[in-house]
Amino acid sequence: MAGDAAHEHTTLERTLQLVGDRWSILIIRAALRGVRRFDDYQHDLGIARPILTSRLRRLVDGGVMAKEQYQEHPPRYEYKLTPAGVDLSPALVALIRWGEHHLGNDEADIVLVHGPCGTELEQGFWCRTCASTFTPTAIRAAARDRTTP
Repeated sequence: MAGDAAHEHTTLERTLQLVGDRWSILIIRAALRGVRRFDDYQHDLGIARPILTSRLRRLVDGGVMAKEQYQEHPPRYEYKLTPAGVDLSPALVALIRWGEHHLGNDEADIVLVHGPCGTELEQGFWCRTCASTFTPTAIRAAARDRTTP
């Protein structure tokens, strides 16, 4: 199991190298809210142009965002989340919820809701085999069975 733990550590480190800094997380959050263009990211986040350029390049190179040209003269681009980028949304929601609970004043400025019905979001762990939710204390690491597809 020592090798598996080392692999998880390496995976976590690689993930944090890609998206673990303040600006990268805020760029992803802005993209999840529908921001697409460089100037809009800069205005929304109050981020310096060189930092934004660097972070967007890293997120594109890492497969989190895609860069698509929308204007030729002068060349202008939109930055949209890839499916891998969208998959980060539960992690961002978990960070927001954790901050509200542990760092907030118990009155969140924004409530996350299910768009179609407006019900406040509940986030948790789900076991598809047991068809039930569970807490983090029920999680354990196990070696992946590489023999089943």
